[in-house]
Amino acid sequence: MGIIVQKYGGTSVGSLEKIKFVANKVAKRYREGHDIAVVVSAMSGETDKLIRLAKDLSPSPDPREMDVLVSTGEQVTIALLSMALKDLGVPARSLLGFQIGIRTDDAFMKARIIDIDTSVLRETFAAKEVAVVAGFQGITDTRDITTLGRGGSDTSAVALAAVLGAELCEIYTDVDGVYTCDPNICDKARRLDRISYDEMLEMASLGAKVLQTRSVEFAKKYNVPILVKSTFTDEGGTLTTQEDSEMEKEIVSGITYDKNEAKITILGVQDKPGIAAMIFTPLSESNINVDMIIQNVSADGKHADLSFTVTKTDYEKAMSIVKQLSGELGARDVVGDPSIAKLSIVGVGMRSHAGVASKMFSSLSRVGINIQMISTSEIKVSCVIDEKFIELGVRVLHEAFELERSRTAL
Repeated sequence: MGIIVQKYGGTSVGSLEKIKFVANKVAKRYREGHDIAVVVSAMSGETDKLIRLAKDLSPSPDPREMDVLVSTGEQVTIALLSMALKDLGVPARSLLGFQIGIRTDDAFMKARIIDIDTSVLRETFAAKEVAVVAGFQGITDTRDITTLGRGGSDTSAVALAAVLGAELCEIYTDVDGVYTCDPNICDKARRLDRISYDEMLEMASLGAKVLQTRSVEFAKKYNVPILVKSTFTDEGGTLTTQEDSEMEKEIVSGITYDKNEAKITILGVQDKPGIAAMIFTPLSESNINVDMIIQNVSADGKHADLSFTVTKTDYEKAMSIVKQLSGELGARDVVGDPSIAKLSIVGVGMRSHAGVASKMFSSLSRVGINIQMISTSEIKVSCVIDEKFIELGVRVLHEAFELERSRTAL
């Protein structure tokens, strides 16, 4: 039998009873004859608890020490799950990120994986043991502990599946798959049986919480099929895999939204070569990701207003950097708006169908939702709108594109 990588999120291992339940699921797979690597998150709420401790102690905790602190949550979980497996007669070995050689860069709190040494995992499989791996963490070349950002256990799991040549990566969570939109907002949301890597990548990057963006990037690059399932039921599931002709029949596959957005506008900046680099280079050096960018040139052609979005968590830091640059830029003013949200439609069928953006804009217009910024790609259209209208926007677009209908070929 082949290698299977499983990942269980914090809600799946949130109590001792749930850990025992997970241990039985893992044992079942193991007894089928598979080599199993299980990646687990910290117990539900533990990472947030550790972050609060740090912020109660220090107004600006050191990023290196934060990674040392928050990585401890997974250490607890892997030990407990290994104990539960051994009680079931399943040999298991708990392993931290550094023990299996997950090497990362030194961008603390949002590190990126450089490579993984598979020798310890293969030794574990050879000994017929289940490898129970701490997700979310790695180590630098200078032996510093790092973490991969929130949701990083997904990335750990898919990266392991890629380097091990696993036949499948199973992501177990508290939902039974990927839906056409958030079921908490729209009661007509429908679970997708399959979704392409590109669609899932766009949905993850645009606010869908089921999978972390980087995990989907790994899966696409190394062609790792990901099955998203609920921990607590055998029903349902969504397979993320290569695009096929049936997927292209659907113009729009899903609606996503992201409330973790803020907008910064630089007014009256000089319109000349090098200005954009002066703005975005310092932001990049501070590990601030910029999403949507719009520039409007004045009638005289000498000045422009430039708007861009960042995450709400980076908003204050980004505002501080830009305000410090404003004099050098010759800007008239810098204004910010943290009360925005991003609303998006996604679907590989957009490549071959015209009028999708027009339908989206007219549908939002009919209910009085103003569009502040627009961004497009081959398979998505995103709009920045006022945060208070986001739920209405999701429901309107879900109905407009008739996403309650089933994909006939799935």
